[in-house]
Amino acid sequence: MKPLGVQAMVNRRHLLLACMASVVPLQNALAAGRTLPASANLPQELKQALAKHEPLVVMVSLHGCPFCEVVRNNYLGPMHEREGLQVVQIDMLEQRATVDLAGQATTHAALARAWDIKVAPTVLFFGQGGREVAPRLAGGDNDFYSGLLDRRLETARRELNG
Repeated sequence: MKPLGVQAMVNRRHLLLACMASVVPLQNALAAGRTLPASANLPQELKQALAKHEPLVVMVSLHGCPFCEVVRNNYLGPMHEREGLQVVQIDMLEQRATVDLAGQATTHAALARAWDIKVAPTVLFFGQGGREVAPRLAGGDNDFYSGLLDRRLETARRELNG
């Protein structure tokens, strides 16, 4: 094999640096994970879910919460993307505006307090009239999370569709 000249080594180095520069944004994008739509108007979001004969799933999260990331990336995000499950997110400390289920202007943080949420993530399931139609799923550090979530969704769907 013939040794590389200086120019060829410089070209290879530039090529390698260019490849590395394109990989870093991709890694950052993958590390960021999935996002869920933030609630802006719960009555409208509920109406959209009920039109599909599905509950409205609300994930109450906390920025930087590792268990919230797991639930969002491994469970609710894929269900939202692939199955069209109507899921919205409420950040329990955020002052972002939304409309509550009674049609009143409020914030994400005020909703979390009104719903007496103490643990992030907490997943709620809403049906007709803004009524909770399955038990809440609080916390995300559970080896059986997938099964627990599936059972809650089955309960909510049964409640909605008789």
